[in-house]
Formats: sequence, C-alpha cells, structure tokens
Amino acid sequence: MNGLSPHEKERYDRQILLEEIGEEGQMKLKNARVLIVGVGGLGSPVALYLAGAGIGHLGLVDYDMVSESNLQRQVLYSEAETGKPKALCAKKRLEALNHTIRIEAYPTKLTEENAGEIIGNYDIVVDGCDNFSTRYLINDTCVRLGKVYVYGAIREFDGQVAVFNHQGGPNYRDLFPDEKGTLNLPRPSKAVLGVTPGIVGCMEANEVLKIILGYGATLSGKLWHIDLKTLDSYTIFL
Repeated sequence: MNGLSPHEKERYDRQILLEEIGEEGQMKLKNARVLIVGVGGLGSPVALYLAGAGIGHLGLVDYDMVSESNLQRQVLYSEAETGKPKALCAKKRLEALNHTIRIEAYPTKLTEENAGEIIGNYDIVVDGCDNFSTRYLINDTCVRLGKVYVYGAIREFDGQVAVFNHQGGPNYRDLFPDEKGTLNLPRPSKAVLGVTPGIVGCMEANEVLKIILGYGATLSGKLWHIDLKTLDSYTIFL
C-alpha cells in the first residue's frame, strides 16, 4: 500500500502521537490482514476497535443471523437487523465506521474444507467463537500455515485471553492437547453479563495491535484470566 494520506494522518493522529506507533506503525496497521472468526459478543468489540485503529484488511467469518437476544452484548448490531446475516451486517457497520479499510465478509461456517483457503489470506486469526471444535480447527490451520492465533473465551462473568503460535510460542493444543481433555472444563454457557465479552474482546484487540506493532509483551505462552465479579485477574504461564 501507499503511504498515509493527509486524511489518514488526521484520522489516526492520536495513535500516531504515541511513541510506540508513529507513522511507521500506522503503516504497519494499514498493511495488516486480520481475520475474526465469529462476530458475536467477542467479535463485536474486536472488529470495532481494529477497524477504528486502521487495520487495512479485516475478514469476518460468521454463518449466524442476528437475533434479539444478541443485542444485549453484540454491539455491532441494531434491532432493525434482526434476522439478517451477522457477517454482512458487521461489514456494513464497520464500513460506516471506517471507509478507508477493506472488509471482507464470509457468511459461512468455518470448516475443514474452507479453513485453509480463508485463513491463508490473513496474518492473524482472532477467536470470537463459542465452541471447542472451531478453536481446534483454527489452531491446527494456523499451525499448518504459520499464522498467529489470538484466543479468547468467556463464560458468565469470567474471561480469558492468550496468544498462540507466535514466534515459536505454544499453540492451543499445548494447553488442551485434544478435545477429550476439554470434557471436564465448564461448557460454554448462554448466561453472560453483557460487558464480559466487551472487556475480553478489547483485550484480544489489544494483543493484535501489540503483535502487529511489536511493542510491549504479548500473551504468547501465557493465559490471562479475569473474574468480573471480583476484578481478580491472574496470568498462567504455559
């Protein structure tokens, strides 16, 4: 891509002023390619903040439709979009937020048949899904193709974030070697405080920005957990 336009310099001025970013860093964001798998509770804040930050190419994978019960936490959508495909609605909302970036919608389920083709077009994959089988599919495809996997999960008042397959770091199977090992874990729950995915999704977006820009310490090799009832948080080293 070309350098930053005068409009982009003005738009991203507050970021460019940061020593860790500057115009060079903003160009890294402009050239970045990030895929979000699932644009629901987690994917909504991830998508909004990455689009706002100026990620040049965003991909959105989701086969679900907007339902009224989504609106309590899935802040990308409006009441008028109930019954419409999430991926297409999210694309429209994000284009309204930032017309200078490219957004590609995939209103389909991520499967073994299409995962390689879709993920192969991106550098970083962000987890906005709600089931273990899709996480294993994302992880295994990222390992095979050499892509970074930013993991996030929520349940009720709790959330966790990690970075997998980054600069030789561990992958998801190092945490959970196979799906049988997840049988004793709490199952994904429909019960969730609306702000839980907002906070965890923002943490995922933050990890994406650090990976692209190369500042700070990422959660590679670490699992961060927060309990929103107590605000206790801790990090486990993998």
